[in-house]
Amino acid sequence: MRIINRVPLGAIFSLLFAAFCVTVIAWQEKANPSGGGIFFTDVTEKSGLNFKQSFGDHHMDNIVKGTGTGVCVFDYNNDGLMDIYFPNGKWTKGVNDNEGRDLRGKLSNHLFKNNGDGTFTDATVQAGLAGKSYSLGCSAADYDNDGFVDLLVLNYGQNELFHNNGNGTFTDVADKAGLTDKRFSLSAVWYDYNNDGYLDVYVANYLHYDDGKFRDFFPAAGYPGPLSYNGLPNALYRNNGDGTFTDVTKEMGMWKPDGRSMSVTAADFNNDGKLEVFSTNDAMENYYFEMNSKGVYEEKAIELNVAYSENGQGVAHMGPVVGDLNRDGLLDIFIPDLSYCSLLIQRPDGKGFDYKTNKSGLAVTMGQYAGWAAMMFDYDHDGWLDIFTSHGNAHHEYAQENTLVRNKGDGTFEDVSVSAGAHFKEKHVGRGGTGVDFNNDGKMDLVVVNVNANAILLRNDTPGPNHWLTVTPRLKFATGPRDAYGARVTVEANGLKLIEDMIPTRGYLSAQDPRLNFGLGKADKANVEIRWPDGKVEQFKDVKADRFVVYTHDANAAKPAAARIEK
Repeated sequence: MRIINRVPLGAIFSLLFAAFCVTVIAWQEKANPSGGGIFFTDVTEKSGLNFKQSFGDHHMDNIVKGTGTGVCVFDYNNDGLMDIYFPNGKWTKGVNDNEGRDLRGKLSNHLFKNNGDGTFTDATVQAGLAGKSYSLGCSAADYDNDGFVDLLVLNYGQNELFHNNGNGTFTDVADKAGLTDKRFSLSAVWYDYNNDGYLDVYVANYLHYDDGKFRDFFPAAGYPGPLSYNGLPNALYRNNGDGTFTDVTKEMGMWKPDGRSMSVTAADFNNDGKLEVFSTNDAMENYYFEMNSKGVYEEKAIELNVAYSENGQGVAHMGPVVGDLNRDGLLDIFIPDLSYCSLLIQRPDGKGFDYKTNKSGLAVTMGQYAGWAAMMFDYDHDGWLDIFTSHGNAHHEYAQENTLVRNKGDGTFEDVSVSAGAHFKEKHVGRGGTGVDFNNDGKMDLVVVNVNANAILLRNDTPGPNHWLTVTPRLKFATGPRDAYGARVTVEANGLKLIEDMIPTRGYLSAQDPRLNFGLGKADKANVEIRWPDGKVEQFKDVKADRFVVYTHDANAAKPAAARIEK
């Protein structure tokens, strides 16, 4: 008692308050280790998603290896669960060193089948999807309208088009299909540019690597950069409807022989019912292709202010993601790059974009990182799209933290990485990544690919009272149903109008969960509108929240005939 009497009364209160705070903090951390309302849990080991990325060698010493790899999400067996496919590097002559020859025959791409209980099983061998080439990106689509999703794998060398046989196996039909171009491909977006009912594909090619012959570079850089090599043209392939494709790049106005594309996507930016194609390029201007009244594309990146970075120079733009960030009914663009990022907000008149990287607060958060993959999604379902970005040094295996920024709904973002879970305090050499609701709980989870290391699956455990709705528009053909790539879905709820285009190819070398997830805030129902690829519009009133809804639209595909192929 004497000791206590000698302690000032204020100090006693301070000690008691501190003890109370420690108790509260300990309880909060037990309930939610992030200490906040946001939380992503690393469930990689528990899920069995045991994929380790490789560049086919033991040292990252050229631009092919440093490019990294992506990830593709699709339901290959039509069981309603999203499966995950990882391209992977393989020992390749001209790319890999002799010391890496011990890896020959030991590396492959990997398909992980979703078991529906939070776990995955490696189904690569059974499915026949190991791949034979050095693979970098991937993109999935049902190109023949038979009701089963096929897979295009982008390679250093000839790409592989894996036809889904409908029995859990795939067959490479690239030669038969005419996709035999042996360029350095990274990304591909599927969409029906001529509205004939068959999905066409635009392939993004990077550069002409010279097997390491060019050695005039600053040694501290690790290896020569993109400007040390000639660029390559991208390619638009028209689907002929008979299992074959025709290169129509030049006749469609998209021939650019000196591009260095890192990734590509498509979206209806100007709300005219036609999809524009956006290609981000490395160390040069981007490409933005818009179809004119004659049915031919015009390149308008400079005119619309999406060619360069905020400071006016060409930068190392990586994987673009698209969404209506300010809820004004116009789609915006976010692009990570190696020293900064670009936030492009559409002008109210729809005539171009304005850079808002600095004013939005993203400059402070992203300026210290080298960005690669991004995911634009509403992690807390408050109706505003947030942004995840993976980071990692380009020329060395120097690790960095990944970031998560919250859209405050006023044109600015706040960095919430520190409170989003243990993963965001770790450092990795990130590359590809995307969003997937792997457990069908209505929350978008994240899968991230790391250079020469294990991929990571982050489960979204963010608590909260907000509602959600996941919409899948599908087209019904006589031969089978498929996802309605190119459809525009509009959801009205909680005083907001939310728009998304069904184009899964988003971000760096990757393709996301094709199902469209909308945060509804406090609203327990929503009005849904779908503008189908044929231009018809359907509306659905008072759709109940917190569920997956599938809408089907009858569609026709043009009969394949030699007469349809221009000579």
